[in-house]
Amino acid sequence: MNLRPLGDRVIVKRIESETRTASGIFIPDAAAEKPDQGEILAVGPGKTNDKGETKALSVKVGDRVLFGKYSGQTVKLDGNELLVMKEDDLFAVVEK
Repeated sequence: MNLRPLGDRVIVKRIESETRTASGIFIPDAAAEKPDQGEILAVGPGKTNDKGETKALSVKVGDRVLFGKYSGQTVKLDGNELLVMKEDDLFAVVEK
């Protein structure tokens, strides 16, 4: 990927939600909500404090994260829809 986030920003690819309920009913795309989970594809160097020191991010490439439905800025790159967001917009890391 030719995209390198700056500062405390991360690049996230949404993980598509299921299109079928547990009982087997299909959910049409128009009725489906935006997924609120994604995989981190790239991370910035970190946030710089007042002393000029850089604090590394607490997430890494490959982490599965939770975020708000309307968080981040959507960008299209090579036909993929990606989100650019600050680390503060992330709610949690999903442990496997």
